[in-house]
Amino acid sequence: MMREIYIRPSWLVIVLILLTVILFAFDFSSEPLQYEDARNANQAAPEEAITVDLTQFTNAEENQKCFQCHGQSKYSYENTEQGRMVNERMYNELIISPNDFYISNHRTFKCTDCHSEEYESFPHAGYLRMEYKYTCLDCHEGDENYAHFYFEEIDAEFMASVHSEKHSDDFTCWMCHDPHIYKINARTNENIRETIIYDNTICLDCHSDYRRFQLLTERQRPNLIQSHDWLPNQELHIASVRCIECHTEKQTDSALVEHKVLPKELAVKNCKECHSSNPELLASLYKYEAQEVRSKNGFFRGITTSDSVVIGASRNQTLNIISLVLFAGVVLGIAFHTTLRILKK
Repeated sequence: MMREIYIRPSWLVIVLILLTVILFAFDFSSEPLQYEDARNANQAAPEEAITVDLTQFTNAEENQKCFQCHGQSKYSYENTEQGRMVNERMYNELIISPNDFYISNHRTFKCTDCHSEEYESFPHAGYLRMEYKYTCLDCHEGDENYAHFYFEEIDAEFMASVHSEKHSDDFTCWMCHDPHIYKINARTNENIRETIIYDNTICLDCHSDYRRFQLLTERQRPNLIQSHDWLPNQELHIASVRCIECHTEKQTDSALVEHKVLPKELAVKNCKECHSSNPELLASLYKYEAQEVRSKNGFFRGITTSDSVVIGASRNQTLNIISLVLFAGVVLGIAFHTTLRILKK
């Protein structure tokens, strides 16, 4: 007697395929990140309204004398020679947004803490433009209150970087970190992608701006897209990784951000440097996050709970869901098949 063979229902396969398509559609629906020029974004608009509570800053009233001109796109003064008021356009590089200044690291300062008190007179004397500009170590070197930022180590790395070696005194801290608007990001922002955009914009301010690039060199500005055409899935990498992950040498585990920028010939071009069991990303981009998690959950969870992609250790949430759906479908199919066999006996 031949046994009757029951074929599994085709609708089950169709349902599984539809679920897979829906999951992928939801997972990849987000729009790609776009970069913007931080200097343009932070420039004050004409008659910008101050939204920060200035009563908490003791120097706000005195600083306002400077922001009357440097906080706007134009300024006015009396031309005593001609006996009339004159309106002038403020150069973009000299426009400082009060709102951005008062949330920056130096928000408690008054302008003349760093600039000569002679700037209190207007019009400013022309020779003041030649005055010495302080660097980070001029204020922070040897200061125990800022020891956890490792300024001395950062300075040593910077002095050994390609920026310092090629451009010497022309390249200072302020080329990347505008003292008027710079604020700590990696330590305070839990959104890794915002940190990536913030830090990459610092690099792109020069490397994607011909005018700023020409301040340091006469050579032609390279096409960043073409010079990175070797990178697989370039758009995703640019949106998910900072420039410094591949263009700096990892020095110590103390300083949060590496500052020894390498020549382009020494840039990382090996996938396993980032996507391995001992990834460089955990030593740089996810360093602070990993340190925080490790202190709470231990070393292993410090690796597996970060957003870095480690081959063999990281999980793909979409694949996890698909696997569970397929597994549930198989179980239901077996149960359905078994139930029919029992009922047909």
